[in-house]
Order: sequence, then structure tokens, then C-alpha cells
Amino acid sequence: MNIWAPAPEPPTKLGRHRQLAPGCGLHVSPIQLGAMSIGDKWHPYGMGTMDKEASFKLLDAFYNAGGNFIDTANVYQDETSEEFIGEWMEARGNRDQMVVATKYSLVYKRGASFEEIPQKTQYVGNSLKSMHISVHDSLRKLRTSYIDIFYVHFWDYTCTIEEVMNGLHNLVAQGKVLYLGVSDTPAWVVSKANNYARMAGKTPFVIYEGEWNITMRDMERDIIPMCIHEGMAIAPWNVLCAGKIRTDAEEERRLKSGEGGRTLLQFDGWLRNETERKVSKALEKVAEEIGAKSITSVAIAYLMQKFPYVFPIVGGRKVEHLYANLEALDISLSPEQMQFLNDTVPFNKGFPYLLFGDGSDYNIVHKAAGHYDKWPAQQAIRPQK
Repeated sequence: MNIWAPAPEPPTKLGRHRQLAPGCGLHVSPIQLGAMSIGDKWHPYGMGTMDKEASFKLLDAFYNAGGNFIDTANVYQDETSEEFIGEWMEARGNRDQMVVATKYSLVYKRGASFEEIPQKTQYVGNSLKSMHISVHDSLRKLRTSYIDIFYVHFWDYTCTIEEVMNGLHNLVAQGKVLYLGVSDTPAWVVSKANNYARMAGKTPFVIYEGEWNITMRDMERDIIPMCIHEGMAIAPWNVLCAGKIRTDAEEERRLKSGEGGRTLLQFDGWLRNETERKVSKALEKVAEEIGAKSITSVAIAYLMQKFPYVFPIVGGRKVEHLYANLEALDISLSPEQMQFLNDTVPFNKGFPYLLFGDGSDYNIVHKAAGHYDKWPAQQAIRPQK
């Protein structure tokens, strides 16, 4: 018997793990399970919730399909997201198999009344104290001695880069955190923070999480080029436009049944606007061309095939939706289909890119001087046959 016999094939392509980033040797499933719906406290605010039994069922389905990458935060579902994930890992005995990302900076004691906690100012922001309190609470709720990826949830503009990066590095040095991530923060802050970390012998960020989907492409202006230059992974959230990537038939069904949709942070309600309907039609057209069963899987594949090291965060509450979205790992979009989807909602990078380009080709000034052959950029992983 061969001691190095190949491992058995995973149950789905979710079990074909990938290196997280050029600057990080961690290997993770190609799609993350977004855990903002795991927990039972946010239903009054227009967000779907899941009791413990339903949460465990979804986590089991993700794990059994080969998934190991979970994205949560201290604030999700007023702390019950972390609590349920921690209980599940303890019950299943699989903590070291999982890669758990959590965050600090939002006011995570929001769910506690002011009678319980009269002063909440230490539970919010980027400060060293907020970081200290949050990471210890997250370790307790997750029932673990370490956090795989610890994010700055947003940049609050009150702390110095040195305070934040020194504090984060100390957590890594203590073994409480393994890798650092940053979310919803300007590219210039991340670049400056990573430069400080390298120059001062501290730990840099290896992953960026931000809003990116076929209708919202602002990350392509500065943030994604920054990630490529910094050797960072890209973790898009809201990849399905808060559930508004849906067919006309699905929207009609929801209207008739009264099911509705998510309204948290959706200031125009759960129904699709004109742009979202247009995008859904375009995705439906491509899905028909390639024989895909789900337009949401096409929307996920579109992001994964634009750039390397993209790990979409896909949430939801239903196991069948999770399995439907895994179809994205089987989809290979042609250059023509990618361009068609790009053109559905035109994106203007603005100045200075419109003047001198974005580096994807030699600009007009170079071309006026001569002819060049440009080395190709690194490509995304294409689906395995």
C-alpha cells in the first residue's frame, strides 16, 4: 500500500481547496460560507435568521460538501453567529479543519440594552481597547484558542495606522490570530498599513473584503489593483445584490407567496430596481447559453473568473440554495460572455485611468513611441473538468 496514495476525490468542487493569496500559504475552499444569517437575533431588522438547529444543518451541508472557509463577525446576529459556529465546531470536533474569519470594529454590543451596558463607546471602532475586548470575546464565543483570519471591519479614521497594525501584530505574536484581513477600507489606507508593517517588521494584511458584484464594481477602480499589487486575496460580499439577482418568475413567486426578501440595508425595499432586472436578464441569457441551472451561479462565476485569488462570500439560509450556488465552480465563461456581462452595467474608472489607462495595456503615450508585446497578467483558476 502506497503511504502517499492520492486523497479520495472530494464530494463536490468546494473540496478542491486553493491557496488563499500569494502572501499567504493557507488553503481554503473556493467559496466562503457567509454567516451573517447564522444566528437568531436580526429578524426584526429585515434580515433572515436561523435557529441553532437550522444553523447546524447549513454548516453541516457546507462542511460535508468540502467547504472549510467561514466568514462571520462579532456583530452578526448580535453575537449569536459566532456563538452558533463555535458550538457547531465543538460538537463536530472539526475546529482545526475549519478556517474561520471574524471581525472587530462595529458596535458588537448593539443588542444589549443601555440598562445592561450604559456605556458602549469601548465596543466600537479601531482602537486598541476595542480590538482587545473584541478578540477575547470572539475567542470565547467561537470556543477556540485562535482565530484564523481577524479583520478590521471598517476604517474609522480615529486611530493611527501604527496603533492598529501594532495591535494586530501583537495578537499574531501571541498566537491568538494567525492572519490579518481588512474590510470596507480605502485602498490608500491598506497600502500605507502594509508598507508600515513590512518596514517595521509587523504582520501585513493578506485579504481584503468589500462589496463587489456585477452591478457594484467600484472595487475594480483602486482596491482590486491594490490587492493584486500587495499579493492579497479578494473576498467579495453582497455578490448576489442582497438576493436581488433573481428571475422574473422567482420575483413573481415571492410576490404571490408573500415571502418577500431581505430588507436590511436595502433602503428601496426587497423588489428589484431597473438595473437589477436588467442584470438578471443578462445573467439569464448567459445561463441559457451554457446550460446553467441558476443565474446566481453565473453571477458568482463572473466574479471568480475576472481576477485570481477571488473567494466570494455566499450566505443564505437554505441548503438547496447553497448547493445551487456551487454550480459556479463548474461554469467556464467565454471572453465574449464576460464582456457581455461587463457591458450590461457600464463602469467608468474615471481619472486618471481614462487619461493614461490602468496598466492592462500600454497607453497612448507609449504607443506613440513604438510597438510592444506585454506579458499577460495572471489568470483566475478555470473550472476543473
